[in-house]
Amino acid sequence: MHIALVHDHLNQEGGAEKVLRVLSDMWPSAPIFTLVHDPSRIGLFKDRDVRTSFLNRVPHRLFRLTLPLMPAATESYDLSEFDVVVSSSSAFSKGVITKPGCVHICYCHTPTRYLWSDTKAYVEELRAPGVIKWFLPPILSKLRIWDRLAADRVDAFVANSQTVAHRIEKYYRKPSTVIHPPVNTARFSISERPKTSFLIGGRLVAYKRYDLVVQAFTKLGFPLNVFGTGPMEATLKKMAGPTVKFLGHVSDEEQARLYQDAIAFLHPQEEDFGITPIESMASGRPVIAYRRGGVLESVVEDETGVFFDEQTWEHLASVVRTFDSSRFDPKKIRERALRYSTENFQTTFGAFVQTACESYQEHQTHLCE
Repeated sequence: MHIALVHDHLNQEGGAEKVLRVLSDMWPSAPIFTLVHDPSRIGLFKDRDVRTSFLNRVPHRLFRLTLPLMPAATESYDLSEFDVVVSSSSAFSKGVITKPGCVHICYCHTPTRYLWSDTKAYVEELRAPGVIKWFLPPILSKLRIWDRLAADRVDAFVANSQTVAHRIEKYYRKPSTVIHPPVNTARFSISERPKTSFLIGGRLVAYKRYDLVVQAFTKLGFPLNVFGTGPMEATLKKMAGPTVKFLGHVSDEEQARLYQDAIAFLHPQEEDFGITPIESMASGRPVIAYRRGGVLESVVEDETGVFFDEQTWEHLASVVRTFDSSRFDPKKIRERALRYSTENFQTTFGAFVQTACESYQEHQTHLCE
């Protein structure tokens, strides 16, 4: 099989990019097609053949302004030499144009959030002049039409969670197979050191609702460590009390230690799946999570964590106040996390691609008879 990988854009490092790296490790000779690539911000693919669109000529700080051009840029990739295309998509990459006989498998992190499930919030929270916000809705309407048609170009959808599978069915009217994303569970382990603080971390952006956690722990006066950086960092620091400690960017080794030493990891947002709760569980530490989204598939209530039902700091505080980490078994928590290991993903997804290609070839043969 001559395989190509396609990804939306490589100008930030998040969960989707970690999935792409695992896909690239599975097929290291496969080139990666993407709208833009900024190696100064993401170093995961410096050793790979990354092929960018014409949008890569635009200064990367202006990338968001090229939104209306992204469909055309995605369609510009020359994929004529490839028999199999695997797209890693939460936006445009599923819309690539492939040759007849090529099998296109899309690993879908979510149907494009700002076109479907989160359009209103996206426009309201966008930090842009009013005139841009005024022009944005009709642009999004046109992109929504393209996005729906682009989904028809995919031969087989893989969803990263049941939550995303339901969205694919609702917005694209397509079936999908759920294969949870890979987590590098091998770099985490259980520690017997005393547990001193609660923990949150990742990209500090608005939708992750870290503000609820900071407010709750400031009111309670409980110790909280926060790792990561992002546009919400300054706002969160302003509302934080003396027991909330911001650590900024941390190394992989330091992050693993923070998980090990946490009383519990907090997950106050609704995610498509959620990698950080799995990382906490791989360290044997329980999770306190908002009862929505993909975390419902990974966290087992009263076995690997607990849930809170209202996305308010008051409700979160009431759960934290009565939380008892001693009733959780670290070994059982880690055992649950291991089912999401990178090795399991590679085996399962590799078998899916092989089966999809065989089924497509059988279908083409039947049509020709």
